[in-house]
Amino acid sequence: MTITAHSLRPHRDDVLLAAAGLVGGVALWAAGVGTQGVRVLLPGAWVLAPLAVMAGLELLRRTRPGTVLPVGTVALIAHQFTTGSLATILLYTDLVYAAVLYGSPAAARRIPWITGLVTVGAAIGLTAWLQRADGLLLGLAIGLVCFLPAVTGVQVRGHRDAAETARLRTGQIALLAEMDRAQAVTAERARMARELHDLVANHLSAIAIHSTAALSLDDARTTREALGVIRENSVDGLAEMRRLIGLLRAGDDEEGLRPAAAPDLAALDTLLEQARANGASSGLRFTLDDRRGTPTALPAPVELAAYRVVQESLTNALKHAAPGTVAVELGRSGHALTVRVGNPYGAGPGPRAPGSGAGLIGMRERVALLDGVFEAGPAAAGPDGVRRWVVRAELPVPRGPGRTGKTGTGQTGTGQTGAGESDTRGSGTS
Repeated sequence: MTITAHSLRPHRDDVLLAAAGLVGGVALWAAGVGTQGVRVLLPGAWVLAPLAVMAGLELLRRTRPGTVLPVGTVALIAHQFTTGSLATILLYTDLVYAAVLYGSPAAARRIPWITGLVTVGAAIGLTAWLQRADGLLLGLAIGLVCFLPAVTGVQVRGHRDAAETARLRTGQIALLAEMDRAQAVTAERARMARELHDLVANHLSAIAIHSTAALSLDDARTTREALGVIRENSVDGLAEMRRLIGLLRAGDDEEGLRPAAAPDLAALDTLLEQARANGASSGLRFTLDDRRGTPTALPAPVELAAYRVVQESLTNALKHAAPGTVAVELGRSGHALTVRVGNPYGAGPGPRAPGSGAGLIGMRERVALLDGVFEAGPAAAGPDGVRRWVVRAELPVPRGPGRTGKTGTGQTGTGQTGAGESDTRGSGTS
């Protein structure tokens, strides 16, 4: 470890301790107060030498705890040959305490054991040497000087480490909470984007197509029919937007802003009727083939996802499919609901609304949230020689009770619908 001038700079509190100890020791010496008898090897001012060493070591108690304790121990031994000073002894106890508190973890473990063994050994050895019980008192005094500060340092260090661990844990918890919040916000924004796309883009696509037709064809009847479809989709779009606002304003008690129930497969017939009204001039026919047999209860998320897949696929056909039949098929095998929508693959006549790429992404996300399988792309030409674009979704149906919902009747409708913004022509992106 590189030692720099900054690392050796003493702490302000350490400077105060060193100064107080030095001044106190000099005052005790001047007053003639000592801890040893008069018969010593180094009488007089020699007592100030260990005191000065101890005071100097106090300046390094935080920065060099592993060095100051051995040097302080040598100074304390030398102190025994002088008249003695209480200030020197107190400064040494602080050095033991600082060595445990600021030293390495290994030193913090070893010092209490070493000082404890020294205390016990001194008590036994002095008692045996003096042949008096006074040896036990001397051993106790040694324990107060070295063992008790070490034990105190261990306790304080343990509390400090526990507080630091708690602080780090709190920081980690706060970081995880922030990450969870960010993920929740991202997921909610994605959900809102899908809902907004599915609820509104259908009507806007129909409005764009029919307004283009009204502008491009100089026919009063066609223009009137287009304006009727535009008005109907505008009103429906406003209603859907109002329902979405109701979802966002949870807790609002206004009657008109309460969120409506989520659509399910029972509404597919209505969806096909919308397709007939929106695409009467596109040359598309829509059929619904429900092969599920007897309707059974399905969880609400499964029915909603299936409905949205059909809705978005019909919008793709409205915007990009060639004239022909758009076939919607529903099936149930084991614990999975299968949705398949196929439409003629190619460019159709008349005006078309542009695609943004969000439709296929939204369908794929909805299916993935239910751990389902989603496929979309061109299929091989059938017996009639017509290539088709096929959207297929397989939605797992969990075991257990689900929501009892009305299902489609399997009626056949003609027309087309729009439910979002995706592109099934060419690359099949929306």
